[in-house]
Amino acid sequence: MYRCNLSDELYLSPPERRVYELVCQGDVMCKDVPRMDTGAIPSLVSKGLVEVYKRQVSPFRDKRHKYLRRV
Repeated sequence: MYRCNLSDELYLSPPERRVYELVCQGDVMCKDVPRMDTGAIPSLVSKGLVEVYKRQVSPFRDKRHKYLRRV
């Protein structure tokens, strides 16, 4: 399992840590995050560890999906 370099002074709850380690592997679609861990996304954004952005999924449609990336 891939581990992110995180300072020990920053405390992350277990769901926050699971989501952050998932995002460290690469950009993740928000709906791919497990349902029990989705509540950790706003706290990771407020701590400045994760960024939410929208990306067009298909070149043939205008619909965009939300993705998470490490800052």
